[in-house]
Amino acid sequence: MTKQTPLHQINAELGANFTDFGGWDMPLKYGSELAEHRAVREFAGIFDLSHMGEVRVTGADAAAFMDYALLSRYSIMKNGKAKYGVIIDEAGGILDDVITYRLGDDEFLIVPNAGNTPTVVAALEDRAEKAKAAGAAADFEVRNESDDTALIAVQGPKSEEILLAAVCGSTECDDREDCAKIKDLEYYAWTFITVDGVEVFLARTGYTGEDGFELYIKNADAEALWNRLMSINEAEFDGAALPCGLASRDSLRLEAGMPLYGNELTRETTPFDAGFGGMVRGALKNKGDFYGRETMQKLNDADQAEGTPRKLVGLSSEGRRAARAGAGVFVDGAEIGVITSGQPSPTLGHPIALAYLDTAHAEPGTAVTVDIRGKSYDFSVVETPFYNSGAH
Repeated sequence: MTKQTPLHQINAELGANFTDFGGWDMPLKYGSELAEHRAVREFAGIFDLSHMGEVRVTGADAAAFMDYALLSRYSIMKNGKAKYGVIIDEAGGILDDVITYRLGDDEFLIVPNAGNTPTVVAALEDRAEKAKAAGAAADFEVRNESDDTALIAVQGPKSEEILLAAVCGSTECDDREDCAKIKDLEYYAWTFITVDGVEVFLARTGYTGEDGFELYIKNADAEALWNRLMSINEAEFDGAALPCGLASRDSLRLEAGMPLYGNELTRETTPFDAGFGGMVRGALKNKGDFYGRETMQKLNDADQAEGTPRKLVGLSSEGRRAARAGAGVFVDGAEIGVITSGQPSPTLGHPIALAYLDTAHAEPGTAVTVDIRGKSYDFSVVETPFYNSGAH
C-alpha cells in the first residue's frame, strides 16, 4: 500500500492526478503539466515534496561519521550550508544522491530520495557499526525522521516575493527579522523562519534550475503552511503561482540538466560515469579511511590510466520526436549509448535528452541518431544545462 503525505487531502481537493512514486501516492499534476512548468519558469510553483527522506546525524563524532559514510568531505562544511553528494555502495555504484545540511558543529541533516530512504537508512546504520569498529567515529547517532517531516518547495523567479508576503501577510514587507533572513539567504544555505506561527527550516535549494526554497516542517504544520502560501498567492499575486506535481518537476530538472536517481544514477553507475570524478579524487586526497575507499581507488586508477569509458551528456534535436529512456543512440549504425531521460522541452520548444555515450562520441557537436520506435532521428551532443535561468 502506498504512503500518503500530510497534504494528501488538500492535493485531492485541488484535483491532483496521483501516481505511485517511490512508494508514495504523489501528485503527478493538478491540471496542465505544461502550465505548471511555465508557472515555475515565469513566476512560481508550489510543490508537495513530503515523500523525500530526512535523516539526522548527531553527536560529537557526527562529522567524522559523515566523512566515513558518504563520499564527499563533510567535516569542512560550514554551519548553515548545504552540500550535494552521493552515497556509494560496496561495488562503487551510486546508492543515492543526497542533499546534506550542516545544522551545527555536531549535527547534519541528510535528505535522500523517497524510494531510496529505507536503503540509505539501512546503509548508514550498517556503516555506523563499521565506523565504530574501525575507530573512525564513536560518539554519534543516526535517526530517521522521514515519517515526522513534511517538505514544501516554492520554486521560480518570484519565490522570494511569495515567501516575504507569507511572512508579513502582504507584499508590504515590514522589514521584520525573518524578511531579512529570506533576502540574505544564499544559494545552498539554510535558516529558520516563522510563517504565520509555523516554525520553518528554510533552505535556498531546489530541483528546477530556478531560484527557489525548500521548507521543512513538522507533519502537523504542513496544512497550515500550505494554506498560508496558497492564500497569500491568491490575495497578493492573483493566483499566478500554481500548485505543481512531479510531471513538471521532471521536465524542469531535465531542462536544468539535473540527474534523476533511477535514470541517470543507479547502482550500476559509478561516480566517474556520472561526472562526479572530482568528488572521488577529493575524497582520496583529503580524507582518511572511508567506506568504499579501496574500490574508489581502483576506479580512479583505471580512470587515470584508461579514461572513463562512458559519459553522461546532453542531446538536442531540431525535430519533433522526443527520445525516451531506454532508446538506443547510434553513430554510423553502431550503438554507442542509451537515453536515460528525454522529452520535449517546454521552454526551448524542441526535444532534449540525457544519455550515457561512449566517451569517444561524447564531445559537444557530435552528430548521433536515436532509435525511436524503430525509426532513426537526428540528435546532436550539446552542453548541459539545456536551460540556465542565471539565478545561481
